[in-house]
Amino acid sequence: MTMFLKSRHFALACTVAGSLVFPAAASAATLNVMQAEAPRSMDPGDQTATYTAALLDPMYEGLVKRDPDLSLKPALATEWSADASGLVWTFKLRPGVKFHDGTAFDADAVVKNFTRHLDTKRGLAASGRLRTFLEGVTAVDPMTVQFKLKTQYPAFLALLSTGPCLMVSPTADAAGTVGSKAVGTGPYKLQEYKSGEYVIQAKNTEWWGGAPKGEDQIKWTWTAEPSVMNMALQTGDADVINPFPAAFAAQVKANPEMKLSTTDGSAVFWVSLNTKLKPLDDVRVRQALNYATDRDGIVKAFMNGYATPANSPLAPVTPGYDKTLNPYPYNVEKAKQLLKEAGYPDGFSMSTIVQEQESRIGELLQAMWAKAGVKLDVRKMEGGVWSKAAFQDPAGKEKDNIGSSIASWSSGVNGADLQFRPLYYTKSASPAGANLGFFSDAKLDELIDKAASTLDEKARNAIYVDAQRQVNEQAPHVLLYTKQDLFATRASVKGTWVIPGGLIVVKDAKKQ
Repeated sequence: MTMFLKSRHFALACTVAGSLVFPAAASAATLNVMQAEAPRSMDPGDQTATYTAALLDPMYEGLVKRDPDLSLKPALATEWSADASGLVWTFKLRPGVKFHDGTAFDADAVVKNFTRHLDTKRGLAASGRLRTFLEGVTAVDPMTVQFKLKTQYPAFLALLSTGPCLMVSPTADAAGTVGSKAVGTGPYKLQEYKSGEYVIQAKNTEWWGGAPKGEDQIKWTWTAEPSVMNMALQTGDADVINPFPAAFAAQVKANPEMKLSTTDGSAVFWVSLNTKLKPLDDVRVRQALNYATDRDGIVKAFMNGYATPANSPLAPVTPGYDKTLNPYPYNVEKAKQLLKEAGYPDGFSMSTIVQEQESRIGELLQAMWAKAGVKLDVRKMEGGVWSKAAFQDPAGKEKDNIGSSIASWSSGVNGADLQFRPLYYTKSASPAGANLGFFSDAKLDELIDKAASTLDEKARNAIYVDAQRQVNEQAPHVLLYTKQDLFATRASVKGTWVIPGGLIVVKDAKKQ
């Protein structure tokens, strides 16, 4: 679920084998994009999945945006300033902008967009990112808005470029239709959404930015089958594949008709352990599972080397990452010793749930942990089923005997708070957030809050180093790896780029 969290905060559905409908042979006017997951929602504020965010990106905009150099630039706001306290931010809005349904974009629209996230009754998936520090938003005049923060938050501007801060039409939101029919202000608008099959976006001829640079249409399809993704690129049925399966990377690199793009990613893959279930409530057992995990082996077998074994809850590209950490070198004997100390000399049995595209990870862990005496039941699930299971409350997971969930998360380039807070903060326990194992540690909560309000970057990163060590010591996750971002295109496609974490940007892409 993303956000690179693949779940309710990942993807609602994956195409079942045999049901994938390829687009017709690529025409000059259509860019065909295939991803690994179906979109979770057409509402950017009600999802936190990276691949859904990529699909929504051509249709929605925020007050600020990321450029290809990853810098933050004006979008629906033309300028902004903060007062001396850093708590009051004032934004001047871009005039003459309309949503795809004709609703005017103004200060009232901005206020309504953020108010819906502050309303705890709405239950929007991405709201937690805002409620922690945002006190309120008010209209100063029709084209000026003012944000009041509860505390200083260095990542505020970066957050404004992400899902919960992208502007949806207040008219569509009030009608309750935006979840199935996207209505933003972007250079493309929704033309057709056939659930389970495809999404077609058409150029927005009334876009405030002028004529959109990309093709006339963007057509999105999806499949969880790596071989299908590779074949679609080979035959030209797809112009862009994201993420491209590492198993076929060498094949594409050797073909001049295709291009493979690889960049350092920010998505960390892990196994979230249910700390409410015995014996996973014992830190020694959680540490034992970490010692029993051969991360190098997983990187080689599952990612063909296009990943880095995880030594931290943060990715190497995230500010504050500590490369010196090495908490759990592969050591089966150490794992057995810890299990014995915890009262499980003969091991124990547990389950994990995993989406189809990561099922191989479960199989590899099953074989590894067996060496330490742990019998792992791997339950493979279609994305929507996985989502419902992964985001249950403690009672639901106890009833279904769900011991762990295999997933991933990316804060992209938006800072460590958006990695720590959703995954490890006490108040982020599912179903409210992505803390799928209900982990709660007062010391870590304090570190997360302290870092989030520390303006000095050096001091803030020092706090995050302590937070990384605390997570490693308490082991609420079995950390696996940070993957590189791989996407592939036909050689004729120009103008496609990726935000670290796997969010591909195609709205300016053209076939030449």
